[in-house]
Amino acid sequence: MPGPLAGISIVIASFLIGAIPWGYVAGKASRGIDLRTVGSGGTGATNVLRTLGPRASAAVALLDILKGLLPVLFARLAGFDSLWIAMAAVATVVGHCWSPFIGFKGGKGVATGAGAAIALFPYLLVIVPVMALVVWTTKYVSLGSLIAAGLAALLAVAYAAAGKLDWTFAIAIVVIGSIIAVRHEGNIRRLLQGSERRFGETITP
Repeated sequence: MPGPLAGISIVIASFLIGAIPWGYVAGKASRGIDLRTVGSGGTGATNVLRTLGPRASAAVALLDILKGLLPVLFARLAGFDSLWIAMAAVATVVGHCWSPFIGFKGGKGVATGAGAAIALFPYLLVIVPVMALVVWTTKYVSLGSLIAAGLAALLAVAYAAAGKLDWTFAIAIVVIGSIIAVRHEGNIRRLLQGSERRFGETITP
């Protein structure tokens, strides 16, 4: 089993991988747009969809999922202790949301958080259709994301309580869900006010 120094290294590496701002890169590379200055100001796939279109959004979403998924899978396959694996999962999301490469700004953690959480607890894949259904019926991506984050936390805690999931992993999933909720503070306020943007709305940079 890798030691503490290796554990610290995997957490730092996970943070830096999570911090790669693929949405920002896509905006700059395709149209010279700084996503931090348009739409929601986020660099995640949803703001990319509204500003750059579905193809760019799909690419960014996939890359953001992978940067959450791969570091955690690597840590698991390398035999790290569950604490280091859980910390690596949280670190990828923190890096994505507060990237040092773009002034400690970033996305809202949904795609990267999903990748990291699923790497910890693959059963969470059952939530994906629920999120898709919420977004399809309400046209609110933020609402679907918040419900998915909440369900993931509840499932993780329930399975841990039943002895079917490491509590360290369950706590990490709850922390990831909490980060997603905090990053959606503005969306929650707009949902309550009825002014939240709906899925498919575009923004002219």
